[in-house]
This record gives sequence, C-alpha cells and structure tokens, in this order.
Amino acid sequence: MKVKPISLLMLTLAGIINAFGVTLFLSPVKLYDSGVSGTAMLLSQLTPDWMSLSVFLVLLNVPLFLYGLKAQGKTFTIYAVYAVAVYSLTAWLITGVLPIDVSFASPLAGKDLLLCALFGGVISGLGSGLALRFGGAMDGIEVIAVIFAKRLGITVGTFCMVYNIILYIICGCILNSWILPLYSIVTYGAALKTVDYIVDGLDRAKGAMIITTQPHEICERLSESFGSGMTMLDARGGYSNAGKTMIYFVCGRFQVPKMRSIVHEIDPKAYITISDVADIFTANHST
Repeated sequence: MKVKPISLLMLTLAGIINAFGVTLFLSPVKLYDSGVSGTAMLLSQLTPDWMSLSVFLVLLNVPLFLYGLKAQGKTFTIYAVYAVAVYSLTAWLITGVLPIDVSFASPLAGKDLLLCALFGGVISGLGSGLALRFGGAMDGIEVIAVIFAKRLGITVGTFCMVYNIILYIICGCILNSWILPLYSIVTYGAALKTVDYIVDGLDRAKGAMIITTQPHEICERLSESFGSGMTMLDARGGYSNAGKTMIYFVCGRFQVPKMRSIVHEIDPKAYITISDVADIFTANHST
C-alpha cells in the first residue's frame, strides 16, 4: 500500500470544501445533502446538541468504509476515512469554533432556498468529486452501493438514487413539509453534475469508431489534420461478409465535425459511431 502526499493534500482540500458547502449553505436553512451526509444532517437536528453533524459523519461513515475494506482495498479505505475526518473536523470548526453565525441562515445566501440549494450542491459536489478523483470518497453509501447493488440486480447509481429518495421522503414526513426536501433534490442534482465534471472533466474527449474500406487514406488525413495516432482493427461485414477495417480515433468534442467531414470526404459510405471518453491513459501520462 502506497499513500501519495498529493492525494492526501487534495483529500484535505476536498474535505474542507465539502464542509463549507454543507455548513454555510445547506445546514443553516435545513436543506439536506445526499447519502450518509444528508442522513447525518437529519439526525443532528433530531438529537441533543452534542450529537452534532460532525459526530454523525464519523459514526455513520467510518463503519461503512471499514465494512467495504475487502471490496475496496486498504488505500481507498484510508483515503476515504481521512477525507471524512477532515470534513467532520472542518464542519465542527465552522459551526462550533469560528465566529460564523450559521444558526438560522446562510451567511452568504441568507434564507434564499434556491441559492442555498444550488451553491450548496455545487460546492459539496466539488468536494466529493475531488475525493473520488484522488482515490477516496466522501460518503459511505457509495461503498455500500458497490457491494449490494449487483446482488439486488440494480446499478450503483440506482441504489444511491433510491436511498436518497427514501431519505428525502423521511425528511418530508418528519418536517411535515415538502418544500425543504424538494429543494434538497435540487441540491442533489447540482452535486451530481459537479461530481461528473470533476471526475470526468469539463470537456470530455470523443472516441470515434470508423468502419471503412479505405483505412489508409483516412488514417493519413486524420493524422495530418489532428497530429494524433489511431488504431486499426480488421473487421468483416455481418451481412455482406466483406472485409473492412475499423479505425479507433480519439479527438476533442469540437473536433468531431471536422473529423466526420474528412472521413466522409474520402469514404462517403463509412460508418461512424461517437462515444464519450472520460480518461485517456498512455504509457507516459494520463489526462
């Protein structure tokens, strides 16, 4: 097991950012984060003051991470527990030590529920995304989802979504109001999109699968135009049984029209499919 200093630094930043989003925007107006974090927020409101958000974050998350130790590995577990510890400590500092009044309204957005939901979701999503990007996690529900989703015949995303829907329904029943739980769904959506951007990148590359009978001409033109390589694979038509070549080529999102134009200029009958590429790894570097 090898712990990287840069990962610990980024996980520290992730925990601090997550705490700012939750304590400065969500908790003051009783909006709820998703997963275990949202559960901890609800429980902290229903129990004595000494059972704070920070306490529940540790009590709920750490056992879940330890339960998933075998499935996720030691490094992930250490990173995740560390990120949650930083999150919990920073939340305690903000709510109990620093001279910041978060008792009845957000110090930055007041009582505007929409602003609190959006900014709280984006900021907490930024923290969660950084934690995932650098090998950890900010919420134990994701670990449980990885372990049990397959056994239940559902995806990890569906498992988390069902958990959060149940959480927000419980919040609505306890509060006897659906306004805050509904705004919490806005928070959840903003956080999800932010996590996607942080983990996958703001501008995903595109992977093109090109089926053609003129591979050499196409590869030559693409290489000249984009200055990048590609891979050629032998293929055969399922209906015609004719020999063809499949070219796999990665380019930027805004380069797709130019790539398509080049291919169809050389081979008007070429078949092209485009898909998102989240990460590209080579022998020397990754992006």
